[in-house]
Amino acid sequence: MDFSVRDRSRDRGPEQGEAGQPSALWESLLALGRVLYRRRRRVAAIAVGLLAACLAFHVFSGPNGWSVYRQKRVEHERLQQQVEKLRKENEDLERRVQALKSDPHAIEKEAREQLRYAKPGEIIYVIPEGNPQATSPK
Repeated sequence: MDFSVRDRSRDRGPEQGEAGQPSALWESLLALGRVLYRRRRRVAAIAVGLLAACLAFHVFSGPNGWSVYRQKRVEHERLQQQVEKLRKENEDLERRVQALKSDPHAIEKEAREQLRYAKPGEIIYVIPEGNPQATSPK
């Protein structure tokens, strides 16, 4: 058994064409590498610019972008107004409940309006709510 170490670095070199010359593909890749190396600052600036453009696109039109933020802000303001309106309505109803619990005049008013109660000797006139259509005699 032979456990000797051989240098295999030459085995992984560029693809060899005829007569031991590197292939045309390898040469074009090396030329491209040299051009990129000479223009590395410009390539880096372009890459950073593209990254910034992608980030800006994501910020403005992504799932949590600017347009969605504006819509959510408008919805928040609308909901705040609705909450304020409901809070005021709740306060009015609480005052009415308190009045019905303690104020005899409020109790009498509700009894007269809702239940059509009357004091002895009073006559209640009820006006129909809709526009009654006159029927002509036949």
